[in-house]
Amino acid sequence: MSRAMLLSENQRSGAGQLPIYQAHEFFAAPSGVCVDLSRFAVETLRQIAPGVKANYLMIEFSPVTMGGNTLRMHWLTSFMHGGKYYFFADSKRPGHIAGPYASTGAFIAEYSTYRNRQIVAFRELDSYQRKQRALASRQSREVRHP
Repeated sequence: MSRAMLLSENQRSGAGQLPIYQAHEFFAAPSGVCVDLSRFAVETLRQIAPGVKANYLMIEFSPVTMGGNTLRMHWLTSFMHGGKYYFFADSKRPGHIAGPYASTGAFIAEYSTYRNRQIVAFRELDSYQRKQRALASRQSREVRHP
């Protein structure tokens, strides 16, 4: 729970990169939170089966507050096999592989029911790290008329 609070929305808002365990660290001492497990699963699957296109599935639930910290994100691993979607490395369902699904959306609908929590957004990502958005310069956004 203390690690979840460290990674809560409040705590990481100005912290820069998240201190997510590297795959070898997690393997050596398998404890952490959902994003630690997902990183281990994605990086391992990318090494042993690169053809399945392993990704992170970031789920945003309606926020809950615990001890003054806002928690809303949950991470899993997604991959494709035979044109179908599969999901695993879920800290809430250890050892479970969900699938096959025709789409990520189909899984999300079922997962919301399973967790009994409203999912407000989800994204499949190639990294767990936030990407800084590059802002276009003012000049490049202006339309110049002759």
